[in-house]
Amino acid sequence: MNTNKSDPFILVIFGGSGDLARRKLIPAVYNLYRESLISDKFAVLSLGRKKFTDASFRQAMLDGIAVNNHDNKTAKDFCRHLSYQNLDMRQSADYISLNDRLRELDVQFKTGSNYLFYLATPPEFFTPITTQLAGQKLHQPANSESWRRVIIEKPFGHDLKSAQALNRHLLGIFKEDQLFRIDHYLGKETVQNILAFRFANGIFEPLWNQKYIDRIEITAAEQLGVEDRGGYYEGAGALRDMVQNHLLQIVATMAMEPPVIFDTDSIRNEKQKIFQSLRKITKKDLEHHVIRGQYIASTIRGNKVPGYRQEKQVNPDSRTETFVALKFFIDNWRWGGVPFYIRTGKRLPTRVTEVVIYFKETPHRLFKTKSLHSNGENQLILRVQPDEGILLKFGMKVPGAGFEIKNVAMDFHYSDLTDHTLPDAYQRLLLDAIIGDSTLYARADGVEAAWAFIDPILAAWKNDGPDKIYGYPAGSWGPKETADLFDSSEIDWRYPCKNLTNEDTFCEL
Repeated sequence: MNTNKSDPFILVIFGGSGDLARRKLIPAVYNLYRESLISDKFAVLSLGRKKFTDASFRQAMLDGIAVNNHDNKTAKDFCRHLSYQNLDMRQSADYISLNDRLRELDVQFKTGSNYLFYLATPPEFFTPITTQLAGQKLHQPANSESWRRVIIEKPFGHDLKSAQALNRHLLGIFKEDQLFRIDHYLGKETVQNILAFRFANGIFEPLWNQKYIDRIEITAAEQLGVEDRGGYYEGAGALRDMVQNHLLQIVATMAMEPPVIFDTDSIRNEKQKIFQSLRKITKKDLEHHVIRGQYIASTIRGNKVPGYRQEKQVNPDSRTETFVALKFFIDNWRWGGVPFYIRTGKRLPTRVTEVVIYFKETPHRLFKTKSLHSNGENQLILRVQPDEGILLKFGMKVPGAGFEIKNVAMDFHYSDLTDHTLPDAYQRLLLDAIIGDSTLYARADGVEAAWAFIDPILAAWKNDGPDKIYGYPAGSWGPKETADLFDSSEIDWRYPCKNLTNEDTFCEL
């Protein structure tokens, strides 16, 4: 496999014996290798506390790579590029050994001293790891032809203050163009396609403003509960875990102005303007703009499901939200007066992420609709996952006498592109970091601006004593009070099914 699609490199994974490395990172690098998208001069060095030898680690990774035949020659060839080393992330001596090992791999695989460090660790290790790397001068390129980069997993800070402190620390060691703050949602092909859909088609962009759009709704629903992550989730909650990063990034992608040119700085500059334009939700507006909930025990398809407070490592009196819905505004010329509604939660009826654009109704309704529930709005639905695709809903005349109107739909599914497969988000993001493209990564000012929007909500929840947190049965669409965010009783959320073209409040999947 003779390819020079990327520079030679060594990927160094801190937390390399963990679940993220095994399920996502190693398979992503394998797919890049299999598709000839990276140089054949590369190595992956995984670092962790578990006891592996190079041979046993390679066998474990080979067993985990999703290939039809585990004896596949390509998979075996790939695994020869994998190595493992024990490392205590706080021990200076281990970083001396790391430096020595990197030099050896550099010679063996001819990687040109290009190192990509991936911090797949809990956030409390970000500072000690980067400090130790600097102590060994591993943050500095070896020469003018080489590079050093670092990928930081989320959560990037716990609030605005901690995010600012982390940025100050990292920027005291690395330059901004060496830092890649990962948000795997931005690596999803369907999120990237929002930009192409908007800016490559002359029929939609002229309508993409407050004159024609009534409201925008974004849903990120998860069917599972917290599973074994109760300890982490207790300190996070839905607002920190999903809204501050994933959903606000989707909002910025949906709402940004067209960049002058399609490059990293231009795109991230336009997103930053959106973050800066988010109208802060004040304490007095909180009740009418934010609804939070927590799932309670229920029976789903005959199976008893515990409530959040009964999950492992969760406080029996916990007030951590597993569901949150927000209504907010973007104060600029394009979006002035258009409400944005976002909701996310665990133990909802299905796993789905989608954006719904509701266009304004015609000034005068001439025709009757077939359904009493049809409000005559045109809807454009951009499905991020699963059943990825686009759905446009509009009214058409029912055949026969009279002018009765029925909502119909035109849809596109990515699965129809039989000669293309949707790459995993980590596959795209790792490749971008290897080639030095940070377009799909968050920038320091963007992270801090997103926290500045979220912080007042967190502060109000923390400082105002016992506040409202609504219970919702596991398997439902969250607290019924979320409907109160709308200004009219005739408006409700879209209740999506796993299948893009189905829509039913009680959809069975």
